Amino acid sequence: MATGKESGKGAAGAAGPGGPAQKTPAKRGFAAMDQNQQREIASKGGQAAHQKGTAHEFDSEEARRAGQKGGEAVSRNRAHMADIGRKGGESRQSAHRAAAAAAAAAKGSRQGGKEE
Repeated sequence: MATGKESGKGAAGAAGPGGPAQKTPAKRGFAAMDQNQQREIASKGGQAAHQKGTAHEFDSEEARRAGQKGGEAVSRNRAHMADIGRKGGESRQSAHRAAAAAAAAAKGSRQGGKEE
């Protein structure tokens, strides 16, 4: 008697696990182009928008507000902020230890020349 796994084999099983439904669709249009072609087309679109006068340009105040809004959104994630602080403390501690080791090594080499 066939088990559930064996009964699933056949035409669909020959196409691979899960059958042909799991294939990803072929890239078409803009996605199928190489990256340089995409950049050229996008650049032409940006140039046309500037010539037409419909392109948006950030002024410094608008950019400041956008950055502030992003910073506020990130800082709401307490776990993320704690992780950033922890990494900063670890980095500072390791830099402090490296500087102390370098100072100790330099001091040791100066004292070595005084001994007779």
